[in-house]
Amino acid sequence: GLLPRIHGSALFTRGQTQVLNACTLGVPGDVQILDGLTLEESKRFMHHYNFPPYSVGEPGFMRGPGRREIGHGALAERALMRMIPPEEEFPYTIRVVSEVLESNGSSSMGSVCAASMALMDAGVPVRAAVGGIAMGLIKEEDRYAILTDIQGME
Repeated sequence: GLLPRIHGSALFTRGQTQVLNACTLGVPGDVQILDGLTLEESKRFMHHYNFPPYSVGEPGFMRGPGRREIGHGALAERALMRMIPPEEEFPYTIRVVSEVLESNGSSSMGSVCAASMALMDAGVPVRAAVGGIAMGLIKEEDRYAILTDIQGME
């Protein structure tokens, strides 16, 4: 991996989009407890997505997660969740953190790719590698074009 002191790490780059991912493993007791109105639930796989202002060249403040971070993180988590082995096979708690270093395209899909590689680097027996691709649609009356893996220009 790229970072020597953690279980797994990966750097994904495509064009001017770059995402660094760190994967850490914990004991079963490290699960995230979800407080709700009904029974207590827990999550053993967590994906956190950070999109700091410097990733798009802006001099903003570093704050807690906003709607973008929560939404993109949840999207990437759902994409990766199906490949995480069942608890009976791999009983560890898994946390992956995607840090967007530079963005001019689909950083959320870049985080899926980086997280997939970091999971493999950490030795998590994933069912298969996961790749994220951004899609776009341009429509004008009866004509349309489908764009794949869009970047900032599109």
